[in-house]
Amino acid sequence: MSEINLELAKISEKIGSEDIEQKATRDGYGDALVELGEKNLNVVVLTGDLSESTRAQAFQKKFPERFFDVGVAEQNMMGIAAGLALAGKIPFVSSYATFSPGRNWDQLRVSVAYSQANVKIAGAHTGVSVGPDGATHQALEDIALTRVLPGLVVIVPCDYIQTKQATLAAAAYKGPAYFRFTREKSPIITTPETGFEIGKAQVMRDGKDVVVIGCGPVLYNAFLAAKDLEKQGISVMIVNNHTIKPVDSETIIAAAKKCGAVVTLEEHQISAGAGSAVCEVLAKNYPVPVEMVGMPDSFGESGQPEELIQKFGMDSESIKKAIQKVIQRKGKNGKS
Repeated sequence: MSEINLELAKISEKIGSEDIEQKATRDGYGDALVELGEKNLNVVVLTGDLSESTRAQAFQKKFPERFFDVGVAEQNMMGIAAGLALAGKIPFVSSYATFSPGRNWDQLRVSVAYSQANVKIAGAHTGVSVGPDGATHQALEDIALTRVLPGLVVIVPCDYIQTKQATLAAAAYKGPAYFRFTREKSPIITTPETGFEIGKAQVMRDGKDVVVIGCGPVLYNAFLAAKDLEKQGISVMIVNNHTIKPVDSETIIAAAKKCGAVVTLEEHQISAGAGSAVCEVLAKNYPVPVEMVGMPDSFGESGQPEELIQKFGMDSESIKKAIQKVIQRKGKNGKS
């Protein structure tokens, strides 16, 4: 067994226990910004009066001359970032995803994507796990908004470590990129050795009966579901599809061929999100039964993160039901 697999196996043993380490994905972004600032003088950071909650504050304190707070003017912020990128800088735009890319989508489309400006857009406070902030601040449409734009990379890391690695990778990538992260602490299910490559999904757990293809911190709930179903003799593969665009068609097709049934998982609207990207690949290349777990065409609401995840059907029990349902469909289609 490789060193990486050994490390993942150790983490797997902690699934469902209080021993598993938890850190917010937004902290991975903040830590990566400081590291980038030390290595590359062209890295600059912009925010719209949200330096603390997006974790851009550490960069602000260490490199004040390369930090720009434009106030509550997200459209202007994206335009400024485009100009800085065209002048040779590597700007990171930091805001809540409801505002960026939500409020400044026009500037993202024309000034950044159309121009292929080297801007990195970090969307914070995504999903219902934002909790008490409520529907206005719970970004559930940002994957749909960004993946439709030509030439824009879209990344949804699953934990603190991967968010840090994704931020570093985005800086090295030449071109516009969007990545989203969450506010609450979440279990760390990767290691520094796991690695991260834009456009390359990761098989985090092997299995043969069904594959869960998901992204973001909610992916941890798939591990909880898989652990319970293993006791019933159901073997669940888990694929961390962290890059929604460009999507890793090869890994998705291979997993579908091996398992014959797919469950998609995301903390985002089911329509036009990460699961839809998976379905597009399968519809074209290898159609199999699919169940989609995500936000069911609804706005969020105020509440505790775990309560909202459960209410809107993205918890481990909901994933288990989706797995059991798709396996039944697989049998009826003669693919078992």
